[in-house]
Amino acid sequence: MQKKIAIILVSLFSFYVIIFLFGASTSLVKPTIKDAGENNYTDGNHSSEIPIKLDFAEEQVPLERLDVRESLDRELLVNAYWHSQTFLFFKRAYRYFPVIAPILKKNGIPDDFKYLALIESGLANVVSPAGATGYWQFIEVTGSKYGLIINDEVDERYHLEKSTEAVCKYLKNSFNIFKSWTLAAAAYNMGDAGLESQLKSQKVYNYYDLFLNAETARYVFRILAVKTIFANPKKYGFYFEENDLYPPVKTESVEVDTTVYDLAQFALDKGINYKILKEYNPWLKKSSLINKGKNTFYIKIPYADELLYKKHFPVSGNYGISQ
Repeated sequence: MQKKIAIILVSLFSFYVIIFLFGASTSLVKPTIKDAGENNYTDGNHSSEIPIKLDFAEEQVPLERLDVRESLDRELLVNAYWHSQTFLFFKRAYRYFPVIAPILKKNGIPDDFKYLALIESGLANVVSPAGATGYWQFIEVTGSKYGLIINDEVDERYHLEKSTEAVCKYLKNSFNIFKSWTLAAAAYNMGDAGLESQLKSQKVYNYYDLFLNAETARYVFRILAVKTIFANPKKYGFYFEENDLYPPVKTESVEVDTTVYDLAQFALDKGINYKILKEYNPWLKKSSLINKGKNTFYIKIPYADELLYKKHFPVSGNYGISQ
């Protein structure tokens, strides 16, 4: 009898231990609300908040439509949870948006198009499998058409200022065709002729009514998602200080209209090295510039102190940099 009682007691004790451990484990993984100011998110996984109102280049996004909301929701989730990429967006934008935005403004292109460069290249000089190149991902024939020099020595698709000027011409042309900046953005992805054909065949007049290939169907929504996250980073879980970002670097422009046989020596003569020369002038393809076309180029040379962390963030600690 005593043995049976002992067995029952042990069983009950084991049962309560299991219940306790299970309760403790679930409390550990249960999301808790963070004291995050504007951020309404929890520590666990959560959906991204869709804004009440949204526009692209002052053209309203019809968020009352279910299909539009779900398309935007998808891109908000992708970009809010792809933390490494989106953090790099913030870091690079801090350096390059101050270059891009004034050029867009000067040419009458809405400021929202700076986000197009972000989703095209991540503001990095990359090459797509199809050969689209540079910050704005021009293919060679289009880049040449809009005034960029592309040859064995030079590829101005890698030149931020010149390629931005070229993209302004491209976008103006698209806007003149479609009378809509949203459609101009979509056309940047699939081409003017392709988009025009789809509008005619489907008998509709705006981007949000079009049935498109998967890439173009998502394209404008990617821009809108990045714009939304940039407008309120904390709300979408991104926290950073100014010194976490990549600062703009002031440079002087050295005019070159003759041959430079040794760009490494040219760099040393200017107080930098070949690595820095290439970083700030990625449009130079070779270690020399023969310049058979006798073009005038401007090579950027960063000022020496601009290359030091403490020059940009003097009060954030030296992080190993000698004072």
